[in-house]
Amino acid sequence: MSVLDLSRWQFGITTVYHFLFVPITIGLGFLVAGFETAWIRTGHERWLRLTRFYGKLFLINFALGIVTGIVQEFQFGMNWSAYSRLVGNIFGAPLAIEALLAFFLESTFLGLWIFGWDRLPPRLHAACMWTAATGTLLSAYFILAANAWMQHPVGSRYNAATGQDNLTSFAAVLFNPAQLAGFPHVVAGCFMTAGSLVAGVALWQLLRRPGIPADHALAFRHALKAGAVTAIAGAVAVVITGDAQGKLFTQHYQPMKMAAAEALYHTSTPAPFSLLTIGSLNGSHPVFEITLPRLLSFLGTGNWSGTVQGIDNLQSQYAAAYGPGSYIPVVPVTYWSFRLMIGMGMLAVLIAVVALWVTRRGRTPAFTGKRAGLWRTSLVAGAVVLPLLPLIGNSMGWIMTEMGRQPWLVYGQLKTADGVSANSAGEVLASLVVFTLLYGALAVIEGGLMLKYIKGGLAGEPLPGADGDGDDGGGGPGAGSGGGADAPMELVY
Repeated sequence: MSVLDLSRWQFGITTVYHFLFVPITIGLGFLVAGFETAWIRTGHERWLRLTRFYGKLFLINFALGIVTGIVQEFQFGMNWSAYSRLVGNIFGAPLAIEALLAFFLESTFLGLWIFGWDRLPPRLHAACMWTAATGTLLSAYFILAANAWMQHPVGSRYNAATGQDNLTSFAAVLFNPAQLAGFPHVVAGCFMTAGSLVAGVALWQLLRRPGIPADHALAFRHALKAGAVTAIAGAVAVVITGDAQGKLFTQHYQPMKMAAAEALYHTSTPAPFSLLTIGSLNGSHPVFEITLPRLLSFLGTGNWSGTVQGIDNLQSQYAAAYGPGSYIPVVPVTYWSFRLMIGMGMLAVLIAVVALWVTRRGRTPAFTGKRAGLWRTSLVAGAVVLPLLPLIGNSMGWIMTEMGRQPWLVYGQLKTADGVSANSAGEVLASLVVFTLLYGALAVIEGGLMLKYIKGGLAGEPLPGADGDGDDGGGGPGAGSGGGADAPMELVY
């Protein structure tokens, strides 16, 4: 493999791996803050138990996100130094602010939340989590602003004397139309992911542990409802924001990406939506298609008779504008990642709706009749896969976004092949192997910690001034928010 291919593989592996933790921490931080606020307002211990239980899961993912995120910074200097030299003046600005402002905000207040049990007043303690969660949102905004500039460069001017892009308007970079369309879409996916995690874990506890105390079951029913509603609301927001983003890129910024995502080879008026397209081995033309007439025109332009440009036509335009060469991304990857993104999201919503239905009005699913075993197995399987489906969908969305931009690193300005460092293939291969093995070990640690604390349930959550029994009795906000002065040190306090 060439240095370019190895560098792309390494960046792809580290980026997709890192993004597994990002949507969980962004959405889950707000849900944990909401649980703690519910405890303060109601005094019911079940909300405190849920705060501490899901707070552990949040911290595990936050820590892994930091570790894997640091590696991303080194990638630009190690494997993409030509890119860094060209656009460092623009790309570095939002990343620097993310580190100096957003990351310090979230890490500082998260530290206060972790060590502030029994030391801070309950309301101030909850405010720390709200602030930390807001910090994760700001962090995502600045990082996505940098990525949006790569998708649609604005606020900069190329300096031929220095061979660099110079920043002319930081406001234009921060409020890039591509950013204003993409950020809500990503955040909606984060809440869908976190809601699915909360709901999936709660449903598993209710199904797999029917002997848990009644107060614990009540707490998990509340968590299930909160998580499932969050996941469904997030999915609705994903659809709305995704539609707006798709129209923007189809009509203005990256029509090739959307044409590849639909395997639309020829400009069509109106354009059909592809339910299934099987192309040639080199992805140059379709062999078999199942389509819905006019639907792509509506999705891409808002008009049932709108024109959507095809791959072949756009290739001719780009060759004339940018010079000879192929400007077509890998169509099968772009096409199928787009469909997997949508499919995983739809399946997650279906499971969330079913979970709400079977636990409505305080019900616990009853397994009777000839198909009781199948029904129970299906629900348990749904609880297990529910947290994973949005994660897969998010990853597929990123793959579609980045692969669909190829061959551009900065759209219309810098090709990916021109941004790679002058490393040897052996050097890149060595670092790729090291990162892959390291991330594999981190995956084992992450999975082990998550399973350990999920299986532990609420039984291991000591409450203030109490022995952990009871549901809505003492130990409310007036008693503090920790496990007592003599309680053993645990992960979240």
